[in-house]
Amino acid sequence: MTSKRNAPRRKKINPHYWVFCEGETEEAYVQLLRSIFRIPIEIVPKIVGNKITQRFINNSKQGKPQHPKDKDFLMYDGDVPTVIERLKTISSALLITSNPSIELWFLLHYKNQTAHISSEECIKQLCNRNKNRYKKGLIDPKLESKLTQCLQKACARSKQLTLFENPSSNMHLLIEELENAKQN
Repeated sequence: MTSKRNAPRRKKINPHYWVFCEGETEEAYVQLLRSIFRIPIEIVPKIVGNKITQRFINNSKQGKPQHPKDKDFLMYDGDVPTVIERLKTISSALLITSNPSIELWFLLHYKNQTAHISSEECIKQLCNRNKNRYKKGLIDPKLESKLTQCLQKACARSKQLTLFENPSSNMHLLIEELENAKQN
């Protein structure tokens, strides 16, 4: 007697969020977001640095399960206008930028920053507010707590800034996208 076997079910593939990022700090922050939202986020770190192209994005995703609702993000510092202009030409991905650097986004969790600021000054203020040394590429427990608890405040503050100017960040677009995915 032959046994009846159910037809193998196809594995459900959830939409992925592909984040192509410039540095170690961006990578660490996206890992934090992945742990907060618990949704599939693929991180493609600074393999090519500023030389990212549409072809590189397609090659990075080749051979991996894909979904029609996958979304691509480019997370780069906005302090080099020529790089930003080139990244704007990649139409399949949403450009997420903080000017002068991602540390401005972190600083927006602590305070409203509307005056011109350098990357070094952002780091200095993070050290003062966090009461410890800030090191690029690492998110310590105090900073992680602030980034988690004050996420909505930072989003509201970043919406008040003019994109691509110093200071500015549109990181709130990525956060809103992840929140929408979490709810659905």
